[in-house]
Amino acid sequence: MDLFPNSRASRPLSATSRSKPMPMFTKGLGGSSSSIAPKPQRKNSNPPPSRVFKRQRQTEIPPTTFHMFYDRGDLPLAVCFKGATRKIIWKVDVELLDLHHYLPMFFEGLRETKDPYRFLADKAIDDLLEKCSHKVLPVLPQLILPIKLALYTKITDVVVVTLKKLQKLVKCGNSVAEALVPYYRQIMPVFNLLKNKRVSLGDKIEYSQYKNINISDLIQETLELFETYGGEDAFINIKYMVPTYESCLF
Repeated sequence: MDLFPNSRASRPLSATSRSKPMPMFTKGLGGSSSSIAPKPQRKNSNPPPSRVFKRQRQTEIPPTTFHMFYDRGDLPLAVCFKGATRKIIWKVDVELLDLHHYLPMFFEGLRETKDPYRFLADKAIDDLLEKCSHKVLPVLPQLILPIKLALYTKITDVVVVTLKKLQKLVKCGNSVAEALVPYYRQIMPVFNLLKNKRVSLGDKIEYSQYKNINISDLIQETLELFETYGGEDAFINIKYMVPTYESCLF
């Protein structure tokens, strides 16, 4: 006697029900919990490049105020092509210029890579630092940002000319080098990055040392000038930013 007359097992199977296969519950979409299931293969991706030595392209450099003022004809200087070498001609007396306005603009022009902008900015800074050295100290805080932007381009020509201008800036006197010490953290990360970057040429001659355009040598010379003219706090601040630097005085 059937104890469960209404159950499915007690009823006879029809012909259509016999022909249908039983559902396979192990092939569902929920995944398998078995420990021998194959693990998904992951691609071994290499870490992305740091690009710390990557130079900025000319299109990536923002336009400078110096470029705009020269194209508008608002700068009191021009290029003189008379003689064997190019020179600049000042339209006004250099000592009467407002350094708070013009000197930061000329330092911003150091980022230019084309002439006559590059040539004018280079020679104008030399004239102002030589003839108006007594006016440089109050303008120093305005020069830090243009110097930093020029160094961070990592373009060889731009970094070389900026380092040379820093050397002349330190030698201006009137405590300019000591006033520059608090700004080491803004300008010295690039020093630490490029200080030991040298090209292995084998038995070839490196003419950049002869032409005084070797970045590693210029950075070493600049740091030594910072320490020499920067006072008693200069070395410890240089050592903090450039750990591989060794004192030239002790």
